[in-house]
Amino acid sequence: MKFATFTKSFQDWPIPVVCHRFREIGLDGLDLTVRRGGHIEPANAAEQLPLAVKAAQEAGVEILLLTTDITDPTPEAEKTLATASQLGITHFKLGYYRYTTFGTLQKQMDDSRQRIAAVAKLAKKHSILPCVHIHSGTFLPSHGTQLYQLIHDLPPGEVGAYADMLHMALEGGADGWRQGVDLLTPWLALVAVKNFVWQPGERDPSGMLRWASRVVPVADGVSPIPNFMAVLKQAKFDGVLSLHSEYQGSHSFKDLNTEQCLAQTAVDLKFMKQFV
Repeated sequence: MKFATFTKSFQDWPIPVVCHRFREIGLDGLDLTVRRGGHIEPANAAEQLPLAVKAAQEAGVEILLLTTDITDPTPEAEKTLATASQLGITHFKLGYYRYTTFGTLQKQMDDSRQRIAAVAKLAKKHSILPCVHIHSGTFLPSHGTQLYQLIHDLPPGEVGAYADMLHMALEGGADGWRQGVDLLTPWLALVAVKNFVWQPGERDPSGMLRWASRVVPVADGVSPIPNFMAVLKQAKFDGVLSLHSEYQGSHSFKDLNTEQCLAQTAVDLKFMKQFV
């Protein structure tokens, strides 16, 4: 297994600085944002991705995957994927499909399945693996069984499952996360590492206490990380673990600055390495 960190929380640092700082704490590489508002804008990928790969090589790390907002096989998407593949980048995360109106889930899943298949066809042309991320809430897929339903007709070599220790536990805390990994084992390509707790909020007008999830350090949350890692070993997973380090903003246990995010990432990485 290799460890990357998602660069979303480090976008105020230039990519060469991110590469060197990630190497200092023992990471193998970057989960680089190439999307609107990301480290690299999609329109600039052809020019800037080669520079990012060069910076990574000079620092002794790799670009292990790209996080994109690609949801359809557009000309811009093809340019990004062609460039990435030529540079030796092997995996990318798709953008998100959303669940909207109650009563339309089956139709929206059918639509998402077709769009994923279309992106997979484009990615196959350029020998790069499209990976579909599990994200709780109104996202498709929001849990592992739903991702299986979206991709089970595609060969594992043409699409990957991007499991998530936080989101799979949030939607399937008792055992749904494990059953999801079981179903997805042939497609399992990437795993996001993060954790959460439930925090009480205000009571609504009916008197019902409302709860919200908050991102916490990996060792401090609800998701049973040691159990998750044991199941990944059962699945013979040997891919990339991406530490998401989303410790900024109101959804986090604390609003950390970039330097503090890196320090917490180092703590998370040390914790995770005991299970590899």
